[in-house]
Amino acid sequence: MYHFFVEPDQVHEDYVELLGDDVNHMKNVLRMRAGEEISVNDGSGREYRCRVESYTKGTARATIIERLMSNTELPSRLVLYQCLPKGDKMELIIQKAVELGAAAIVPVSSARCVVKLDEMKARKKQQRWQEIARSAAKQSGRSQIPTVEPVQSFPEALQSAAELDVRLIPYEKESSSIERTRGILSGIGKGQSVGVFVGPEGGFESAEAEAAAEAGVIPITLGRRILRTETAAISILSILMFQLEV
Repeated sequence: MYHFFVEPDQVHEDYVELLGDDVNHMKNVLRMRAGEEISVNDGSGREYRCRVESYTKGTARATIIERLMSNTELPSRLVLYQCLPKGDKMELIIQKAVELGAAAIVPVSSARCVVKLDEMKARKKQQRWQEIARSAAKQSGRSQIPTVEPVQSFPEALQSAAELDVRLIPYEKESSSIERTRGILSGIGKGQSVGVFVGPEGGFESAEAEAAAEAGVIPITLGRRILRTETAAISILSILMFQLEV
């Protein structure tokens, strides 16, 4: 069953109105006909099983068959603070972060980031990344669309993460044992909010790791091998999803 997101004001007493690109996708790409069923979320955890009824110019009308509460979200708020990688890696990271249950992705400009974005480029990138998050949420059956925040500096990211219950930083120079990391991760409880800082290709500078530790961010290890930034992000999010999943 195909999955769509709408704004709450598009949900009426007995039908849902779909607009814009969703209509074109339904009608011309998926070639959906009247009578076919779709799943619709309003972004607040409410899900609607609907039956397509008709198309008009720029709109599609679907009758609500059943109202449900979605159970596809993690019981904890999971935030990825991803330092800007080279090329189009950020698109892959956002897509996989959404699939793995992240509630938000914060792009971070750290000292060793090769990519430098001015204000206009950063805004355009954010719009592009938000669309990728939306598409990934639809594909993976999420009931909410994760937010891609504006690019933050590393100090700004540390400050914004201060409100989270647990903050982690996989660090290649972390000398503690894997057992210690296992203990830290297993100690995270359902309902606790978690932030994860992942460095760029060159990793974090020692001064950044020290600043993170001073801010209460816990260093962990992801094993004896050095992982690419996209692999590190996917690995730690996968572990946390499994740990926090109901």
